[in-house]
Amino acid sequence: MEFPKVNFKFNKEEDLRNIWETCNNTSSWYDYKKTIHSSFLEICQGKNFEECRDLLEKRRIKMYDSGIIEIFTESIQKAWNIINNEFFARLEKLMKNKIYTKEFTAYITTVLRCPYNLEESWFMVSFFRDISNALKTAGHELMHLQFHNTYWPKIEMKIGEEKTADLKEALTILLNLEFKDLWFVEDQGYEKHTELRNFIKEQWEKEKDFDILMERCVEFLQKNDN
Repeated sequence: MEFPKVNFKFNKEEDLRNIWETCNNTSSWYDYKKTIHSSFLEICQGKNFEECRDLLEKRRIKMYDSGIIEIFTESIQKAWNIINNEFFARLEKLMKNKIYTKEFTAYITTVLRCPYNLEESWFMVSFFRDISNALKTAGHELMHLQFHNTYWPKIEMKIGEEKTADLKEALTILLNLEFKDLWFVEDQGYEKHTELRNFIKEQWEKEKDFDILMERCVEFLQKNDN
């Protein structure tokens, strides 16, 4: 059986853009601006990317030229290759759908915020995480991408975009229940989703069927406006 591949890469332009986006991020789940040095906020906040790009690169040039990012990228690629097939086999079984694409790209970023791109099937992992947490981040983002390409459309029709997004995030509690032995650290989730994550854990332990879990989560979210 041929499994999908994840290619870990560093792309300076993608990283610079992520730094800028993080400085201007307005997520209701977590304020990633708190994790950014004030000097980057001064450069980026309230400005478009083109205004900030060259100054951001100047601030990061020593790190970019150090060679350490390349070593990290090689290390995380080797570590992921060990668990790649087992991870995707479990994810397919858990979510009851074949993985929607044969290749993903994982860009290394020099901030803690790790977004993903649906159209191009890429996501980010942070240079400032250890190997175990970087592997967990990869699993987290891959679960998001698979959910978007399988269950998201029909669930959004029932509960709307915001609650579907909450569900997508809360579902990563399943990484702790079914995947933790691959990277040995827990997915903490966001405080906003604590109640929903606990509900998912409880329901999953009762019956490990993703379709049934989705039905129960939809009912839970329809009743709960928090």
